[in-house]
Amino acid sequence: MNVTDTVVQGSIVLASLLAFAAGLVSFLSPCVLPLVPGYLSYVTGLSGAELAGEAPAAAKAAPAGAVLAEERTRTASPRTRVLLGSVLFVLGFTAVFVAYGALFGALGEALFRYQEPITRALGVVVVLLGLAFLGLIPGMQREWRLHTLPQVGVWGAPVLGVLFGLGWTPCIGPTLGAVQTLAFAEASAARGALLSAVYCLGLGLPFVVVGLLYRRALGAIGWVRRHTDVVMKVGGAMLVLIGLLLVTGLWDDLTIGLRSWAGQYGVWL
Repeated sequence: MNVTDTVVQGSIVLASLLAFAAGLVSFLSPCVLPLVPGYLSYVTGLSGAELAGEAPAAAKAAPAGAVLAEERTRTASPRTRVLLGSVLFVLGFTAVFVAYGALFGALGEALFRYQEPITRALGVVVVLLGLAFLGLIPGMQREWRLHTLPQVGVWGAPVLGVLFGLGWTPCIGPTLGAVQTLAFAEASAARGALLSAVYCLGLGLPFVVVGLLYRRALGAIGWVRRHTDVVMKVGGAMLVLIGLLLVTGLWDDLTIGLRSWAGQYGVWL
């Protein structure tokens, strides 16, 4: 069996790279990034000061010996809670999006006979979503998402992740829609699920990193927020490009070329 046929068959490598980039764009979008500090607080039960590694006000007012004891008991706890809470939160919305990917992949497999015209039609939709992301279609940049969330703590983080996956789907619709279109083009439930998992990696990994490096990350978050237009333009251009590749059939040409190139370095088992 040729390993590269298994890994590179279809467009899974190229699609995975695009899915990861789409997840990263979703994280940097105005509808997710500004809310990251709040989400970290929700899923860890820690305040912004505690996330930044500062002692709470009560501890500052306590005697020196009490403060020392408090610090000893809390040294590992906040960092552990941030890691555990953020990972569980990411796993929650990953379960939702992977289910979407598996569904679209299965639909692609079931409709394989009509896959080419449907893929081209979905490519048109992706182009429109990209144009909306660029702000070129009036009324399509509204944010549809949940605005009230419970303070759940670490063990409620997966549930909050599921709520994020369900409630924020319209908000991150352009990038998620492009990934599900690629999942449909793969014509496989397993590959559709894989693409969605890679998308969630692009969306969720920065969330975990921000949690662990909260104080340093605040500056980076501020910089991105000040340059939101650049992020939106890059993301929109990427979506338009993906859509055009699907509409024109060049996506298949890229896939064939990638298979041919990788086949030269195949490893046989």
